[in-house]
Amino acid sequence: MKNIFVEEREIKQPKLYQALISFGGLVAVMMVGIKVFEVDPHIPMFVGVIIAAIMAMVLGYKWADIERMMVDGISKAMQSILILAIVGMMVGTWLLSGTIPTMIYYGLKLLSPSIFLVAAVLICSITSLATGTSWGTMGTMGLALIGIGSGLGMPIGPTAGAVICGAYFGDKLSPLSDTTNLAPAMAGTDVFTHVKYMLKSTIVAYVISLVFFGIYGFMHASSGEVDTSQAEALIEGIHNTFNINPLLLLPPLIVILAIAFKVPAIPGITMGLIVAAVMAPLFQGNLAIFNDDLELVHNGVNLGDILNASLNGFICNTEIESLNDLLSTGGLMNMSSSILMTIIAMMFGGIMEGSGQLTVIIEAIIKHIRSDAGMIGATEVTCVLSNVVMPEQYISILVPGRMYAPAYRERGIHPKCLSNALESAGTVTSCLVPWNTCGMFIRNTLGVSTVTYAPWAIFNYSMPIICFVMAFMGITVTKMTDEEKAKAEAGELV
Repeated sequence: MKNIFVEEREIKQPKLYQALISFGGLVAVMMVGIKVFEVDPHIPMFVGVIIAAIMAMVLGYKWADIERMMVDGISKAMQSILILAIVGMMVGTWLLSGTIPTMIYYGLKLLSPSIFLVAAVLICSITSLATGTSWGTMGTMGLALIGIGSGLGMPIGPTAGAVICGAYFGDKLSPLSDTTNLAPAMAGTDVFTHVKYMLKSTIVAYVISLVFFGIYGFMHASSGEVDTSQAEALIEGIHNTFNINPLLLLPPLIVILAIAFKVPAIPGITMGLIVAAVMAPLFQGNLAIFNDDLELVHNGVNLGDILNASLNGFICNTEIESLNDLLSTGGLMNMSSSILMTIIAMMFGGIMEGSGQLTVIIEAIIKHIRSDAGMIGATEVTCVLSNVVMPEQYISILVPGRMYAPAYRERGIHPKCLSNALESAGTVTSCLVPWNTCGMFIRNTLGVSTVTYAPWAIFNYSMPIICFVMAFMGITVTKMTDEEKAKAEAGELV
């Protein structure tokens, strides 16, 4: 009896239809799993891995070859996995030390009735930059701002749009965000290079959003009394729970300086973690520490609390439920879902790339592309389509990233151009698709339908347009040097 897993067979070049079966199978399973059964994307993604592996065996590859492809794929995302793990630990220590609460506290202080919509964008931007999560920002600060906007007489659409613009701006640029780490990992560059390069197009889209909401808010500002009780409750809750001090802004400042001085991502983020860990017992001497059962353990931060927050995150237990939801997060274990999703997706990408199936699909696409700007545009279109047909934000970065990385290297385009395109289209457009996990989250959390808020999500739909226009102008297209090409071919970060 033949053993198809180990026998030597002739390896065939994949046909386009064979590659599309693997890719189409993934799309179908993801759509059914997420949309119909509302399950997390991990297992549907693994089913896609099985389909791709079977197709590779049909092409003549032995199981040992397929296993090597999966391992190679995972290894290419290993830096991202390590960063995600360290970021999880850092978020836990930043919460325990009061760093993130301090950032949110000062952000809420910016609230002014006369510039409500602009303030909403800024507050959500600060919160999302501090926490690295657009969902957490919208589910807490967003809810409070929706209520305040109602008191101001602001229409629900513009208010939700302002919240979403700010939340995704921070999510796109924050080194704490998983998407901000995934995009450069898929492209082949580091997170700090990625963040700095994104600033060119991101700031343009952000300024356009601020100007729009400033004008609109001024035109529609209400002269009535504004109900800011929800925001005031959060401010009071943070003030009563944590010791708020401007010095607690030092950890994020150190991470920002690390970006500016080109410190590698892992040591740069680790420095922010260590500084916060040192500051925690110094500034939060009376902080109430709770266990998973919300039982008070003791007051004041010690070394054990720092280690536990780094592993399991921080538990906030106040009388304000929205504050508890916002600040009970972080820790290595809370990053496990993103890490596992990355591993499984890279198993699929590794098989598709190693068996040549990815090459066939890419060649069918790029043979019609004549310019570098066209490559950027094709990447963005693929990301948007991924958000539509595989309705999960991570997939819109992971799959197109692995698809286009070899083509960018062949053209000599710097990987940071690819990572910029992935985030400019994959991350921010996910909320514009009603059946995408992000669109469904916003509808269920803010109580606003996609049709209502989408026209006002200025930042989200202008971002891919601006990125492409700037690519057409040559601003967001950068060629690699000979040294960078050599590093890219060797599989090193550029």
